[in-house]
Amino acid sequence: MKGVVLAGGLGSRLNPLTKVTNKHLLPVYDKPMIFYPIQTLVQAGVKEVLLVTGGHSAGEFLRLLGNGKKLGLDALHYAYQEGEGGIAHALALAKHFVDNEQCMVILGDNIIEANIAPFAKKFRKQKEGSRILLKKVSDPERFGVAEIKNGKVSKIVEKPKKPKSNYAVTGIYMYDKNVFDLCSKLKPSGRGELEITDVNNAYIKQGLMEYDVLNGYWTDAGTFESLYRASTLVRRKGIKE
Repeated sequence: MKGVVLAGGLGSRLNPLTKVTNKHLLPVYDKPMIFYPIQTLVQAGVKEVLLVTGGHSAGEFLRLLGNGKKLGLDALHYAYQEGEGGIAHALALAKHFVDNEQCMVILGDNIIEANIAPFAKKFRKQKEGSRILLKKVSDPERFGVAEIKNGKVSKIVEKPKKPKSNYAVTGIYMYDKNVFDLCSKLKPSGRGELEITDVNNAYIKQGLMEYDVLNGYWTDAGTFESLYRASTLVRRKGIKE
């Protein structure tokens, strides 16, 4: 299974920090943010990764990460996303890299505590379809929310005003080779972007979506509040260890 880390976008919610660098190069406690999603993939047994980025700081990823071997990868590849076409648009750039294999996709600002290797193992045995990771949260209206019926995800609703569950969809997705066909059929949302929620709902309609629930902490780091929270969580875990 190959890994894809999505680290594009302008990071406008973190201005003025992101006027001078990509959001994913900012520090989360004692490491650059981008280290954490890569380490999550490595722990799950993924050894070959494509990093998709964009903007004016793309070259800094190469300076920081090189070939990825110091982070435990066998190979680290790079792709450049022009503009802000959305998560699914960025994922589509990985088609030739994934090359008919399964892939695990993670957003570059997702910081988690759990080792997801058991979930990756289940997906490898799954053979087809997709698997997402959910997290129980107190403010689901901020996220894509999974509605669950009879032990299955029946629908994902993006930032609902009245959530029907408190299970947020984290930025970790596992897909079979058909994900790229689904991406190619998407139409831009009201934001003018290709949405990953539409990809996930397409798998749900086909009856090919499985899920697991994360233990431990999970946060993004795309706002000043969540960036601070991510640093605090990582620091606390380090002190305990």
